Amino acid sequence: MAARIIVHPPSRTGGRRVSADGTILGPAMNRRDLLEFIRRAGLDPEAVDLEDSTVIVWRGAGPDIWE
Repeated sequence: MAARIIVHPPSRTGGRRVSADGTILGPAMNRRDLLEFIRRAGLDPEAVDLEDSTVIVWRGAGPDIWE
């Protein structure tokens, strides 16, 4: 499976833009926001491993950096 979720680099104002299949979903300020975007993209947030690069691509920083 190709990566469906892209978490873009942290912005200067905080948070990270999230896109799924080329559509921008919005800014995530934390993991909770990201899990909601994952749900909206049609994936089960409880089944998604945030470290799984086949599902999520982290650009600019990993899952522990939001600012």
